[in-house]
Formats: sequence, structure tokens, C-alpha cells
Amino acid sequence: MTIHIAEGDITTRTRSIIADLRFLEGPLLPILHQVQEEFGYVPPEALTVIAEELNLSRAEVHGVMTFYHDYRDHPAGRHVLKLCRAEACQSMGGDALAERLKTLLGIDFHQTTLDGAVTLEPVYCLGLCACAPAAMLDGEVYGRIDDQMAAELVAEARR
Repeated sequence: MTIHIAEGDITTRTRSIIADLRFLEGPLLPILHQVQEEFGYVPPEALTVIAEELNLSRAEVHGVMTFYHDYRDHPAGRHVLKLCRAEACQSMGGDALAERLKTLLGIDFHQTTLDGAVTLEPVYCLGLCACAPAAMLDGEVYGRIDDQMAAELVAEARR
């Protein structure tokens, strides 16, 4: 799935977001959140605008964005399936589950299905260690995922 947004539109909308949030203490993270909410990802053009407006280097803004795994530099699918890759989940079959989900979706981590329906992302601890392995689909968490539940999650995400 490719989303085309005119560069001028990105610049204008990003400047508007910055104007609303620039006076917060530590405005960079709220601005990045709002830009991603607006566009579905943080476009490279927005990084330049944010850096200029906050008097930061583009490298500083890029460094913050890439440090936090929830920020994207490309659009996600309509649904985002996050699979826990932390130790507890791995010890309870997380690696096999990861391979199963990749096979069911026909993609790898950080990829989106060709129909634009699902993006698969690894995350490190969803806080459901006692219910491992765990995943999150569009913000809703699921625990003790087996092959059947994995298939159900994929079917739900493809709707």
C-alpha cells in the first residue's frame, strides 16, 4: 500500500501541529505522536520541519524517532499486529508463533501484506508475561496464543 501526500501538505500540516504543541515542556514526543496520528507515520519531510521549528538538528529528531519503536517511517497497514519477543514469550513458544504468523500473513516483521490489511511488528514485552506468548492487535492484547488463536487473529485482521 502506498500513500502519496504532497510535500507542501506535509509541511503545512506539520507546522500547524508544531504551532499547537511547541509551548509544551519537552514538545518533541507529543509532536511526533501527533504527526504520526495525522499521517499514519512520520514522513521524512516532517522531520526536517520539526527540527527547524524546534531548533534541533535533523539527526536529533531522527534519533528520538528511531529510538521509540512505535514511531514509523512508512505507513502501516489498516491493522497492526504486534508480537511480543521478550524472554517469557519466547520461552513459551514465541519463536514458533512468530514463524506461524509470518507464514499465515506471507510477510516478515516490519512488513505489510500486499493488500494493505496487516502490518506485523515485533515488540519487547506487552506486560502479559504470565499469559505468554502474547500479541496485540490494534491495541487489544491477547495471551496464551496457540496456532488456532493465531489463525483467528490473522482472520480478524484481514476483515
